[in-house]
Amino acid sequence: MSFPSSSKNTAKDDEQALMDKFTALEPTRLYSSSASTTNKRASRAQPISRWIGKLPADIHLLILNHLPIPDIPAYARASRATAGLSRDEKVWERRWDDLAITRHALDVTLDDIESKQKPKASAYLPPTIPVDDDFGDFTSAPRTPSVPSLSAAFTSFTLSAPRYTRAHSILNKCLAPLQHPPHAVLSALTPLIGTSLLSQARSLRLLSFFLSPRVQPVRNWDILLAALKAAIDRFDVSLLTAFDTADSRGDELMMRQTAHASWEVWPGTGDWEMGKVWAEKREILYEQGRWNPLANFTEENTLDFTPMDEFMASVIGALEEHGKRAVFVFPPAAGVLIGFAERVANEVVGEYIAPLLTRAREISNALYLTAVAASFRESWRIVDVLTTLSSNFSEKGKDKTEDVVFLMFEPNMDEYLDEEIESVICKEWARSTLALASHGSPTQAQRTRFLTAQNPALMKRTVLASFTDVLLLPVTIVPRTVGAGVVAVGGAVGGAVGAVGTGMVQGIAMLNPQRWVGGTGSVNNTKEYTSFGLGDAEGEASIFEIGADEEGGDDGIDESSMAPSSTRDTASIASTNTAATSFALSTSSTSQTAPTGNLDLLLSLDVALQLIHADRDALKRLETFVSYPGHYGIRVRETIEEAFCEMLGVLCNRHLEKGFGIATERMDSYKPAEHEETASVAPLLQFFELVHIGDTIQSMVQVFFDKELAPYIDKKDFLNVVVREKKRFENTLDDCVAAGLNAGTQVLMNQVEHIILTLTKPREYYPPEDAPLELGPTQGCTEAIRCLDTHCKLLKGSTSKEVLEVFYQEVGIRLLGILQKHIKRQIISLNGGFQVIADLNAYYSFIASLKVPNITADFSHLKMLGHVFVVEDAKDLAQIVRDVTRYGGAYRPEDIYEFIQRRADWKKIEKTVDKTMYSLSFKEDCIVC
Repeated sequence: MSFPSSSKNTAKDDEQALMDKFTALEPTRLYSSSASTTNKRASRAQPISRWIGKLPADIHLLILNHLPIPDIPAYARASRATAGLSRDEKVWERRWDDLAITRHALDVTLDDIESKQKPKASAYLPPTIPVDDDFGDFTSAPRTPSVPSLSAAFTSFTLSAPRYTRAHSILNKCLAPLQHPPHAVLSALTPLIGTSLLSQARSLRLLSFFLSPRVQPVRNWDILLAALKAAIDRFDVSLLTAFDTADSRGDELMMRQTAHASWEVWPGTGDWEMGKVWAEKREILYEQGRWNPLANFTEENTLDFTPMDEFMASVIGALEEHGKRAVFVFPPAAGVLIGFAERVANEVVGEYIAPLLTRAREISNALYLTAVAASFRESWRIVDVLTTLSSNFSEKGKDKTEDVVFLMFEPNMDEYLDEEIESVICKEWARSTLALASHGSPTQAQRTRFLTAQNPALMKRTVLASFTDVLLLPVTIVPRTVGAGVVAVGGAVGGAVGAVGTGMVQGIAMLNPQRWVGGTGSVNNTKEYTSFGLGDAEGEASIFEIGADEEGGDDGIDESSMAPSSTRDTASIASTNTAATSFALSTSSTSQTAPTGNLDLLLSLDVALQLIHADRDALKRLETFVSYPGHYGIRVRETIEEAFCEMLGVLCNRHLEKGFGIATERMDSYKPAEHEETASVAPLLQFFELVHIGDTIQSMVQVFFDKELAPYIDKKDFLNVVVREKKRFENTLDDCVAAGLNAGTQVLMNQVEHIILTLTKPREYYPPEDAPLELGPTQGCTEAIRCLDTHCKLLKGSTSKEVLEVFYQEVGIRLLGILQKHIKRQIISLNGGFQVIADLNAYYSFIASLKVPNITADFSHLKMLGHVFVVEDAKDLAQIVRDVTRYGGAYRPEDIYEFIQRRADWKKIEKTVDKTMYSLSFKEDCIVC
């Protein structure tokens, strides 16, 4: 018995529906474990996905997303479940997204195509084919005789997918012209898509999305897509021809229309031909022969970027001219202006910079570093002009313009950053200092500076103020006439020396604003410094080198030599020159002259300023690249830190530590008996000068750190390499000063003891009976106090209050021991006792002026001790000796007993004193058997 196929299908569906209502029984265990019970409960708690046949519904949806449109009705007929699933909104929303109408703003284009189809649709209504549908879910669909249509059931999806269904119906009617011969396709499509170039371009693009592999709207979509691409290529060629014609006659409006139309039909892969062809026809890309990069070097092998200014002016002019046209003609999304700028940067500017840097490297590393920073700064003008051409390159869009220069300059960055660290500081040190074994008497320029000043603290503040001023001066990264800055230094230094007279020779040279404004300009190969003979009596070489004009100078400042290298810096230089000149005049040329020697030249303020200046130059060059993104941006910041650490390392290890070490060794070897001068200790005076210089250098480093380095690091981050290196520098300087002060204290007290021994007469405290009594201090006491007072005052202002107090305390303790030894060596009469008291009072007054309480108390007790030499009665003297409280516990009776033994009348009063003190007499109480 046979049944109609439709009846069979209905029966199967009813059977399937009935089976779906029942759940298969699961085998159970009578005694299930707790673990299996837990797993079963967990599995029951999980949601059970919907299944269609043997596959989950999610798999069916995935299949539907990749099915060609013509196969969806066939899939829907499989069952009621698949029919319902094929009407799922997710399926058709995905198809709508594949058309990319919303993403590319083609809704208006779709509406225009529909409006052109309405008259034709009302004039011709094709017949429909009735279909016996047992499901009742599908209706008939219209057919066009020239295009294979979908199943009659397609229109049933209208309710679930209204947007896609409408687009499909509209675009499906445009497929018929694609079956025409290739040369006739565009003509056949014109009535359907319009005559406007932009409308045609957008319609062709919409059709390309419709016939894409993701949609596959008809069976022969691939054949139709190939025909459409051929038509698009012909259309694009015609646009390119029209664009070229419009470009030749300067018709920017026509160029704009054709460019926007071409951009609309561009598939988005590869280079956009129209923008590429336009850029290739710009003459600026083929004019490299007009410019000579080596013209930036003068005959003296210095840099003068005037030729590069002219070159960049030409480049900027071309960018402005062609850039304005590109902004008007091409769509912003096409990026034609950026692409053109990249070609100009790489093929024109980059090719110009490469031989310039190569030649600079051949001349000197310093010139190379200057050329790199200056070239980058000149290239940055490209960014400035691009940001003015289009508002799209402001704020966030500015990164694109900056990347043009960054990418062009990247090939030079590795070599530059390596060279910045390896050469600048070390070579500046080698250039600024030179060890020469030469003999010669010290000249006026070698004398101390801070010690001869009327107010060393004021001088130091003036130095720091001038130093701060030069830090604020602008730095000329792009040189115009670099050699001029070097030539001007000589006259400026000479004039400064003449103004200062005997003081501040070394520091003024580097505080000349010419050296700081020029920035990276000191690149002349000629020697800017000449060595200075600093040999001492032992033939040892000094490590200091000063300017050629620092050996002497005119009485006035040569204004012509102070002329700035660039007129743009005249105002800023003039203001700082005034500060430097007033600073020079602040030191008196009539100050008393300190002992000469070369120990104070072991540390040079000028060398320290040279090193700081070199690091500042490097910092200003690196600041040019500080906005670099990514890897090189990190390297630039690391190089800034490394350059500062390298400067501190050279300044600390090679200069401060070495200079203080030599000074300490020479103080240790100093012997007062070998020198006639008694009022002062030359090595100690010179060491105090080193302390002043070292403290000034530390202050300058702190100012430089606060002004220049602080913006790039976290000063509170104690793990930062810069913070750690700066702390090490400060600790090393403190250790050097402490070690030197320890040696200096010993040298000073040796000198004081030598003065007391040599200037105290044999009968100073045992004068003849008929000699007149003088109550003033002795010559030895006066000279010793003068020596101590001179050296203690010189240390003020050069170190911290704590270190100064420790030094005073050490001086007091050692002086106390020297005086006690000195008294015990003397024979003191009653009249001489008054002389002892006069000396002790003088020593007490000096110690009291130091304002160290504990040492002052000790000398007060020593002053009281002098009274034991003027007491005539032996019994009273014995009572004084026994009175422990009289000296505040500083001296025991046994200690005082030693002092009174130095009395001239001791043999006469010894018995009485002993009997009174100990209530015994050796003759009466001692029996010798």
